[in-house]
Amino acid sequence: MNPPPFVLPRLTALARQAVPRLLEGVVAPMAVFYTAMAVLGLTWALVAVIAWVYGGVAWRLIKGIKVPATMLLAAIAITARSLVSFWTGSWVVHFIQPEFGTICLGIAFLASVRLNRPMVQKLTLDYIHLPSAVLKHERMRRFFARITLLWAFVLLANSAVSIWLVLHESLGTYLLLRTSAVAAISGLAIAVSLFAFKRVLRRLHPVPAV
Repeated sequence: MNPPPFVLPRLTALARQAVPRLLEGVVAPMAVFYTAMAVLGLTWALVAVIAWVYGGVAWRLIKGIKVPATMLLAAIAITARSLVSFWTGSWVVHFIQPEFGTICLGIAFLASVRLNRPMVQKLTLDYIHLPSAVLKHERMRRFFARITLLWAFVLLANSAVSIWLVLHESLGTYLLLRTSAVAAISGLAIAVSLFAFKRVLRRLHPVPAV
């Protein structure tokens, strides 16, 4: 029997939630660091990035808005990175540190498939409610396993490109090429993931979900 149909949130609604977080948590800190680095130097660039992250946490606390756990983790991570960068006095160290974390995350994605607990499934359920009948379907289980493998290799590829660039290019060139390369690789993976997700839903239901 086919699992009962369900309503899939519109991509525009998901984008309205994801894009502001992406801009605040990824794009803006990089822009703040590069601008401050060009004008004031490494020390003040690190101070500016820390101020940006903790400013976002403080603004939410003042407004009574719940601080996402990911933001708190980001604040801790940027603090640790900045302390190491202060100690070494190198912007290369500042940017290369998170890539080792990304490599560990990619390995964790691979391990989750081996353990039959694909991490993409857990992340998807944070944004989309899927009925248990759908999650237990063999096609859906295979889908999450394959997409988790895809994203494991995406994370590892992004880290490999980033590490090579940070070791061989200037700061400006690194930021430009790294951002472009990661956006291209990740954008392609997102497109493949969405296409595969819609495809598996069409196979689960006689009429595609909205």
